[in-house]
Amino acid sequence: MIKNQMRMTHQRDIILREMRKCKDHPTADELYERIKKTLPRISLATVYRNLEILSTAGLIKKLEISGRRKRFDGELRRHHHVYCLLCHRVDNIDLGQEENFQFLPAAAGGYRITGCRIEFFGLCPDCQKKPQGDKKMGCKKCGTETLNDQQQQILKTLAQSAAACGSKDIAAAVKLEPKQISSQLTTLKKKGYVASPVRCKYEITEAGKSAIA
Repeated sequence: MIKNQMRMTHQRDIILREMRKCKDHPTADELYERIKKTLPRISLATVYRNLEILSTAGLIKKLEISGRRKRFDGELRRHHHVYCLLCHRVDNIDLGQEENFQFLPAAAGGYRITGCRIEFFGLCPDCQKKPQGDKKMGCKKCGTETLNDQQQQILKTLAQSAAACGSKDIAAAVKLEPKQISSQLTTLKKKGYVASPVRCKYEITEAGKSAIA
């Protein structure tokens, strides 16, 4: 098995232990912020690489929910997930005996089915308490707030781009220093307004589009 062939380095062990403690489903960026408190010299690229290795080895799960940023799950027990459309929170959901269902091979259109994933979405308990007309505020757990001018400029630039952009591309478009862009992008990612589908590339999310609508 792959996990028996994988060498468990110190960094990999720390990342795995942190994942096993997680009650949420962090992105690589979010996990990096937690890990660097224990390993200050670790890089984001190292966290990304080791998460991929651990998921390939079957020691954690990699989630790609609603086509958004990859999240990781340390819970290996069979379960599904529910996703908040407003704040992008992800929680576990266990269907128990209700998830048993019959699937007729004839309905597969010639595919050889090897598994399935059930995904639920809606509004989390915190977001249900918010006024429904407020598009610029997320749930208390996410800490989203009104956008400043720089953040609005960045979101508008990403909204006009057909592909994911690098921070230098954004800086050139909005005439800001790369360091300023990097800082604002970090904030926007935490708010759920910006995603990073590829390392060092950014795109606006549906929540981000709503925030500048």
